[in-house]
Amino acid sequence: MKHINCILLIDDNPADNRFHEIRIKKADVCNHIHVARSGPEALEYIIKAGGQNEPESPTSDPSGMADVQVGFPKADLIFLDINMPGMNGFEFLEEYKKLDEKLKSKVVIVMLTNSLNPEDQKRALATKEVAEFQNKPLSVKTLQDIIAKYFLTIQEDKNVLVQNDLLSK
Repeated sequence: MKHINCILLIDDNPADNRFHEIRIKKADVCNHIHVARSGPEALEYIIKAGGQNEPESPTSDPSGMADVQVGFPKADLIFLDINMPGMNGFEFLEEYKKLDEKLKSKVVIVMLTNSLNPEDQKRALATKEVAEFQNKPLSVKTLQDIIAKYFLTIQEDKNVLVQNDLLSK
């Protein structure tokens, strides 16, 4: 299975976050999971992550479920809820668009929501930053499909580089 460095969950619901953390760990598709319970908290995390690819020293919480980072690994994949107090998912996206391009490069955003409103789906998919719209709860299969669709393995990456190098000669 393909492996990415960090998944950022942006959702105000602790139960949903816990459930999705368990699913992500079960799927074994990433090194780190970070939870932001609001849009402003997520934006702060993204800015602090800057261009950093690896945390300074990861440790685990006592439950062993959520990674607590001393550093701030850059998120490769963001699962974004729509309905949150203060700043909803669409408002988050408006602020996210204003961030420096290096903070947003190679980040895949998936709206993960309970919303059954077809207008929410239409609006989300009309936003260039949003790759997909998925309904909660996140299944292991859906997560694996997203990883397979949007992320190359290191070996695939090397093969593409080798192929490109050979083609250029």
